Amino acid sequence: MKRFAFALAACLGLIAPVTAQTLDERNAQLFDEIAQARGVSPAQIDRIRAIFARSSVLGQGNPAITRHPMTREECHARAGGNALAAHADRRFERICGARFMAPLYDPATQRPEDATACIDQFEYPNIPCAYPVVWVKAKEAAEICSAEGKRLCDAHEWEGACQGALTPPDYRFDLARGQSASAAVNRMRAAHNAKHEATARWSYGPAFQTGICAQNSEKSPTCPGGGWRNCGSNTYPAGSFAGCTSLLKVYDLNGNAAEHMNLPLAPDQMASAGSTTLGVTEMKGSWFIWDRYRAHPDWCRWRAPYWHGDRVMSPASHENYHLGFRCCKTVR
Repeated sequence: MKRFAFALAACLGLIAPVTAQTLDERNAQLFDEIAQARGVSPAQIDRIRAIFARSSVLGQGNPAITRHPMTREECHARAGGNALAAHADRRFERICGARFMAPLYDPATQRPEDATACIDQFEYPNIPCAYPVVWVKAKEAAEICSAEGKRLCDAHEWEGACQGALTPPDYRFDLARGQSASAAVNRMRAAHNAKHEATARWSYGPAFQTGICAQNSEKSPTCPGGGWRNCGSNTYPAGSFAGCTSLLKVYDLNGNAAEHMNLPLAPDQMASAGSTTLGVTEMKGSWFIWDRYRAHPDWCRWRAPYWHGDRVMSPASHENYHLGFRCCKTVR
C-alpha cells in the first residue's frame, strides 16, 4: 500500500524524481513540483523562475557533489507513503490561504484562527519530503517569497514558531540608534539573549537532543574552505523527522538547512508591519551536521553575532551550501 501511494503521488507529479544531472534540469523539476504540490500559479512560477535564472548556484545543491543521507522515497515511507497527504491540514489552509503553512499565535491566549501571520511549515520549497533550496542570498529569498505573495519572516516570528508561541516583538531599537549595523546587531543581540536564556528551548523540547532532527549528515570531504565545487548540500528531505516539530507544527527549525530571516534595526524595517525596507540578515537554526559537531548555540530565541552580515536587500548578501529560508505571510 505504501509503495502504491508513493507511486501514485509520483504519477500525479507530486514527487519529482531526482534524476536530472544539471542544476538547471533539477530546477525545472522543482518549479513543476512547486506548481503541482502547492498550487502556485503559472505567473508566480514565472517570477520565481526569473529569480533563479539570475543565479548560477541557486537550487537544491550542486548535483555533482551533493550526497543526501536520506532519499525522498524513504521520507515518504516514514509518513505512510505520501507525505503530502499526511501533512494536508484543511484548517490551517483556510486560515493561511495557502498549503503547508502554519498560523503564528500564542496558544496561552489565542486560537489558530486569531493569527495575523502564518509561516511555511517546511524549508523552501515548502513541500514535504523535498530537499531545501540553498545557495540563496537573503535578497533572493525575499524576492522569491514576494513572488508567491508572501514575505521573509522577521526574527521574532521565526523564533516564535520555534518556541511554540508568537509573542509581541521586543526588539531593542534604542540600542541600535546611532550605531553601525554590526554594532547595533551585537548590542541588541546581547540584550535579547540575556532576556531569553532562562526560558531557552528547542523546537522539540526544553533540552538539546541528538537523533531528533535532520542533523546527522556530514560535510563533503572537500568542503573545508567552502565553495560551490567543494561543498555538497547534504541535507535531508524536509519534514523527514516527525519529532523535529514545534508546538505550532513547524518542521526543521532545528536541523537541516540554516535559514535567512529579517532582523529589523528600526521599527520601519519590520516585514511583519508591512515594510519592504528590510533590516539585516541573520542565519537562524542549526543545520545538517549538528549531531556530530555543534559550532554554536541554537535554542529558539538565540540570536547570532553579525556573521556574514549585510542588508537583506543587498545584492551581496551571503549564500552558502547549507543556507536556505522559509517564508511568512500576513493574513490580516
